[in-house]
Amino acid sequence: MQFLGRERPELKLSFLLCALFLALILAYPLFSILRLAFIGEQGFTLSYITDALTRDSFYTAFLNSFKVSALVALLATAIGFFAAYGLSFCAFKNKTRSLIEVVLLLPLFLPSITYGFAVIYSFGRQGLITRAIGQLPFSIYGFAGLVIAGVIYTLPPAFMIMQNSFAYVDRNFVTVSKVMGDGLLRQFYQTALRPTLGSLVSAFILAFFLNFTDFGIPTSIAGRYDVIATRLYATMMGAVPDFNNGSVIALSMLIPSIISVVILRRCSRLNFRYNKISKEPPAPNRLRDTCFGTFYALLSLLLIGVFAIIFIVPFVKSWPYQAYFTLDTIRRVFAENDIAGTYINSLGVAAASALCGTALCYLAGMVNARSKLPGWCKALMDIFAMVTNIVPGMVLGVGFLFAFSGTALANTFAILVLANVVHFFTTPYLMAQQAFSKMNAGFETTAALMGDTWFQTLRRVVIPNSFGTILQMFSYLFVNSMVTISAIVFLVGAYTQVTTSKIKELQYFEKFDAIFTLSVLIFITNVAVKLLIDGYGAYQRHRQNHSAK
Repeated sequence: MQFLGRERPELKLSFLLCALFLALILAYPLFSILRLAFIGEQGFTLSYITDALTRDSFYTAFLNSFKVSALVALLATAIGFFAAYGLSFCAFKNKTRSLIEVVLLLPLFLPSITYGFAVIYSFGRQGLITRAIGQLPFSIYGFAGLVIAGVIYTLPPAFMIMQNSFAYVDRNFVTVSKVMGDGLLRQFYQTALRPTLGSLVSAFILAFFLNFTDFGIPTSIAGRYDVIATRLYATMMGAVPDFNNGSVIALSMLIPSIISVVILRRCSRLNFRYNKISKEPPAPNRLRDTCFGTFYALLSLLLIGVFAIIFIVPFVKSWPYQAYFTLDTIRRVFAENDIAGTYINSLGVAAASALCGTALCYLAGMVNARSKLPGWCKALMDIFAMVTNIVPGMVLGVGFLFAFSGTALANTFAILVLANVVHFFTTPYLMAQQAFSKMNAGFETTAALMGDTWFQTLRRVVIPNSFGTILQMFSYLFVNSMVTISAIVFLVGAYTQVTTSKIKELQYFEKFDAIFTLSVLIFITNVAVKLLIDGYGAYQRHRQNHSAK
């Protein structure tokens, strides 16, 4: 391993393991898609590409996805911007801020496939919200339903990006703008819009990308409105599967991803930096605070109204005709649909994905930030992270299907774990990288001088100083593995059903009581895991602070 320089052999081995593993579960599946798209029985061919591009159904699905995603991204970014702006500039109590944040982040703990069913049960003819406000002037199936569910799905990440951006905005500039005689619109532009313009573009692109590549919402509420995700599923899983055409459709889903990366890199020049950020709380303003309070109340009512149905249906006799409390529905659902077994499968897959993913991302982050390996080694880790970030879950699932069909991995829990690990690799990797970069650069040197081995240094020094990050990495991977469907919809088998794929199956039999029961289980599990991990992390920090004293 001389080509890796003079670094410790343990870090060299860590790099090789990470690189080989990522090449196997990322590069090889993507190569399998390319092979089926461009190579036929006679060798290289463009016939599969031209055949797909000459079909009107392909263009219709692609343009429909583009229109829906663009409108969803615009609405989600606008709502997320004003939600984050109000929390930053309004004089609310801390408990009020926390409550608003919890409501806005509520959708993160549910699978996207549930959003569509929740919207149907909320805005449909007998829907919960329809009963309160009256019949809607449009059908909830198709374009309108996709937009409503898409905004709910993409609002939390858009809000988090904007909230993080506003945390670095100096509120003192509002006073300066007033002193300079700026009008209300100019004040708003100079003190809120201009400093967060780069984040606005990032939030829009992220919301567009998430909605364009999502499979859960279209499969539940699209109806006859054809989009690219359902087109890919129908091509791959139809009565006569067409893998070559499916590979072309999968590659087309990469186009928005690649464009998004290019735009995001150019958006870095829009970032706004202050020399100093004011930590003073905003001054009260009755009109402003009342307006934003009303905005949050309406937004919260809408979100809670949509998701309330999920927690009502499992506990009533028969919605909406026999809406009285009973546990008979839950007993019947568990007895008829093997919900318990599917739920246990999900817990196992999510836990294994979180453990394996945390270990892989931790090692990859260490290679990047705590080693003296050649620059190309660190760049390779970043490339893997960038590629996993732009490859949609459905494309990854198609690649796994092509690459590992007929192998020992096919129709096993292991392939689901591998798909989750590579699908959600980027964020935990960046978390680990940032944690390592903030540590004292001399930890390993000092430990080596004291006679500690690399593993002893890792156990006694490095891990304790990054334990909070490890917990957050585990939490992120677990929650996302519980709610994902796009990456695994092509990979589950008869004996490897998980909750989200079971929801997809139950849709065909219109067993919405079972669908909502599973959704409640997922929600409670994710919230419980999140609270336990956050609580344990706070306890460990308290112990460290106490021992330091």
